[in-house]
Amino acid sequence: MSPVYSTDKGRLCPACSQAIADCLCKKDALYESDGIVRLQRETKGRKGKGVTLITGLAMSGCELKKLSKELKQRCSTGGAVKNGVIEIQGDHRPVIKTLLEAKGFTVKTSGG
Repeated sequence: MSPVYSTDKGRLCPACSQAIADCLCKKDALYESDGIVRLQRETKGRKGKGVTLITGLAMSGCELKKLSKELKQRCSTGGAVKNGVIEIQGDHRPVIKTLLEAKGFTVKTSGG
């Protein structure tokens, strides 16, 4: 459970635990990128279950959610968007790579 009030900051956002005035999740900020989208598979902290992480997309939060929805539908699986990173359940790197390249992104597979 996250705190909802701090004597130093006042009311806190329940999602990002920042002061309401400094809340990061409400702002539709553009996430930074170097122009290369990276796909990687990760199992740490997930009890051995693998997820595909998609990083390096220079998009706003709303655009990331739309792309995430399209990728989840294409892979027939679940996922989430957290801090500018799209997480897709399972190892779907080849499918996601072809889909993103068709959309005009430069895609690299990183990690194991």
